[in-house]
Amino acid sequence: MFDLHRLRLLRELSQRGTLAAVAQALNYSPSSVSQQLSLLETEVGVPLLEPVGRRVKLTPQAEILVRHTEEVLARLDQAESEVAASLHEITGTLRVATFQTAALALIPATLARMRDEHPSLRIEFQVLDPAEALSALNARDFDLVFVEEWPDQPEARFPGLEYRELVRDPIRLAVPRGLATGEIGSYPWIMETEGFPQRIFNVNWCRHNGFEPDVRFSSTDVLVKLRFVERGLAVALLPDLVWYDREITVDLHELPEPKSRLLFTAARAGRGQHPAVRAFREALALSVAPLRPPP
Repeated sequence: MFDLHRLRLLRELSQRGTLAAVAQALNYSPSSVSQQLSLLETEVGVPLLEPVGRRVKLTPQAEILVRHTEEVLARLDQAESEVAASLHEITGTLRVATFQTAALALIPATLARMRDEHPSLRIEFQVLDPAEALSALNARDFDLVFVEEWPDQPEARFPGLEYRELVRDPIRLAVPRGLATGEIGSYPWIMETEGFPQRIFNVNWCRHNGFEPDVRFSSTDVLVKLRFVERGLAVALLPDLVWYDREITVDLHELPEPKSRLLFTAARAGRGQHPAVRAFREALALSVAPLRPPP
């Protein structure tokens, strides 16, 4: 019988890439992680790690163990969900991550609703970039993530996760008050930094509409982008969620070809039916309801 704790360490190594990253994530020392994996090699009877420069990679036999460990952990998640569902009260800790505009608009109302309806449940929350959040969920750092996906910029989907679409968030052109849309080709722009899906979408949209944007300002903070537009310093493409429970302070224009970003939640396959995960998804759906178009 293989030791499950050591199998989980091997699985963590497959997800995080280095012994140091595993040690940091689990609050162990690198030497302790290395020792436990050496013991696992002794249990299995074959090498599980191969040195590659200063790093290590998993052997084919280790990959087999990781695949079965994933299945075992999924069953344990399912068992935990069923036990929790048998209780009358939702307790424990729920770890949630989401992107910035959701954190500003939807999450406060969702957390307040959860606090009122499930006072015995502790919720820990963190703002993360969608790609990082999905990877962290797959690495079991979170129980639920709420993420965005920009047009033609799909996020990597992990096979062991369960995805649920929530709503589409329209994207509109935000310009300073009184600026004509015909001037946006020569006006300064503010976008995310290079490499972000939003930046790629923005630049592609501008080029599709016949001009190369003058990107003078970069920020991943949506409120910074909004302030620059308000002050007449730049134009930007902003999703409608920015205006959730907020007065519109700039001129907004529908795009010639409507575009929207997809907002969705993700949980591990065995964790999706946990009462805490279900309750948070239900509370989030109520917060999102004002964004949905009328039937």
